[in-house]
Amino acid sequence: MSVGTSSAPGGQDVRRPPEPRYGDPAGLGIDPDELPDGLVVADEHGRVICFNSAAERITAVAAQDVLGQRLDKALPLEDLEGRRWWQLTDPYGGLAIRVRQPERNLLLPGGREVLVSVRYVRTEPTGPVRRVVVSLRDTEARRRTERSHAELIATVAHELRSPLTSVKGFTATLLAKWERFTDDQKRLMLETVDADADRVTRLIAELLDISRIDSGRLEVRRQPVDIGAAVGRHIQAYVAAGLPADRFLLRIEQPLPALWADPDKIDQVLSNLIENAVRHGEGTVTIDVTPATSPREGEDVGTSVTVSDEGTGIPEESMNRVFTRFWRGSKRGGTGLGLYIVKGIVEAHGGIITVGRAPGGGAEFRFTLPVSAPAYLT
Repeated sequence: MSVGTSSAPGGQDVRRPPEPRYGDPAGLGIDPDELPDGLVVADEHGRVICFNSAAERITAVAAQDVLGQRLDKALPLEDLEGRRWWQLTDPYGGLAIRVRQPERNLLLPGGREVLVSVRYVRTEPTGPVRRVVVSLRDTEARRRTERSHAELIATVAHELRSPLTSVKGFTATLLAKWERFTDDQKRLMLETVDADADRVTRLIAELLDISRIDSGRLEVRRQPVDIGAAVGRHIQAYVAAGLPADRFLLRIEQPLPALWADPDKIDQVLSNLIENAVRHGEGTVTIDVTPATSPREGEDVGTSVTVSDEGTGIPEESMNRVFTRFWRGSKRGGTGLGLYIVKGIVEAHGGIITVGRAPGGGAEFRFTLPVSAPAYLT
């Protein structure tokens, strides 16, 4: 870059060669391109001396086009009311005790929103500004998080409204007109209230699980688990509820390694996967319980459970979204949080879960739990 003339904030022309893009303005020996956030640094004259690759990506401006330019020209930011940010904050003037501008949402040319924080570097506490260091962050990740939270709130509100309306309606009716109903009618309404209360309880439990999974605080209390017996109990419950016994096929390969896991959470995983196969699949629901072996040593490393059906399966393009929040597949219903929680529980045990296409054409979910020590030894 050739020697140029630039104007300082006070209007004085200063002839000096622009510093290189990677001049390490902070003196830390760090390549600015290694930083995850956009970094823009201006010298004491208000000229840009550093514009890293993250700043190029966020602003869609090449560093070579802005190095040596005045900061307000190279990075023309506006606040959400359309006011020019650098004129409003006057980094090289104003109070001599200022050291920073806290992070806030500002607009790039074209209206793109970006998170900006600024640090004023002075060699003396109240001396002139020697560097203006600007940090830029893309808002897309934050927007995705906010959208996810908004979707969760909307889903919860929708799922709670129906059972709570039912509970309120039936209890109000019973209280107001108790004598008018027969015992059978009262029992039917109370059973409905009981079922809806259970539905609300399950939803609250799901929300608590999501909170613990997202924060990494999902506790696993390991105990001996007979995974084959656990699967058998779920099958028996469906048969008792009226499904034909030949709808299920349980295959257990012996011997299985000892499994130490949280029995309640493993029941939750099995319940969700088998319910999905029954509700959304067709034909026989097959559950295979097998030892998981190391391909190199041939030793048992855990237990695998595969749940498959003979339905239409999951489209190939949807498989990478199956374990995300609110995925419901082609058939609507439920909160769409079950498989997200299942994945969190399996991973909290140190295991893995995958989805694919079953030999019969339906969906196939397979999770593997490693051999682990009991809770009192961990």
